[in-house]
Amino acid sequence: MSLVRAAGGLVLRDGEVILVHRPRYDDWTFPKGKAEDGETDEACAVREVREETGLLCLLVSEAGTTEYVDTKGRPKRVRWWLMEPLQGEFTPTDEVDEVRWAEPVTAAKLLSYGRDIALLGAALQ
Repeated sequence: MSLVRAAGGLVLRDGEVILVHRPRYDDWTFPKGKAEDGETDEACAVREVREETGLLCLLVSEAGTTEYVDTKGRPKRVRWWLMEPLQGEFTPTDEVDEVRWAEPVTAAKLLSYGRDIALLGAALQ
């Protein structure tokens, strides 16, 4: 089985991080998604964050990598960046129906996955 390559962002604004709610999974997580053929991880992160949050963001620094098995049983690797929002506005979609800005302590309580909580803690040290 081939590795699923993905990327995403921890978008920070005024001490808060954005979380996305995905109705398909009824979860709270960070914006991310699969890379397209020939797309760099950096470009994927910027594109996916914009698609899921409506925000065009600046990559600030790499925040880490998470690896896990996806819902289809495939190995998945996600590279993450700390990001700064430049412009844009959220519009609900079938994929992401809500976003929430939260301080890190509140975000850790909302996040659905331990790997996201660990990433948040490591990235904001």
